[in-house]
Amino acid sequence: MRIAIPLAAGRLSAHFGHCESFALLDVDVDSKQVLKREDVPAPPHEPGLLPRWLAERQATVIIAGGKGQRAQDLFAEQGIQVVVGAPAETPERLVVAFLAGTLQVGTNTCDH
Repeated sequence: MRIAIPLAAGRLSAHFGHCESFALLDVDVDSKQVLKREDVPAPPHEPGLLPRWLAERQATVIIAGGKGQRAQDLFAEQGIQVVVGAPAETPERLVVAFLAGTLQVGTNTCDH
């Protein structure tokens, strides 16, 4: 499984489409461990680009603070699961909590 997390200042960015970079974390679901982390600069903002761009990087899950419904649908079309309402934490903390089933998500911070 590869989990993508949008970053700003090393933590989850509240503005998915305008983040600085993405942390791509390869995880072992059975052992619930992070195997590898790669940070990649975000591409220039372009509507509809991120679902394809992250799919090309083999992301299977995205953990986000907020994401509009249309964007969620575009990610689903690429086979990518979207988790919204996550807190502004470090990628490792978010992924460990997600794998353990303890990730506390709040409201979706995006309304478009």
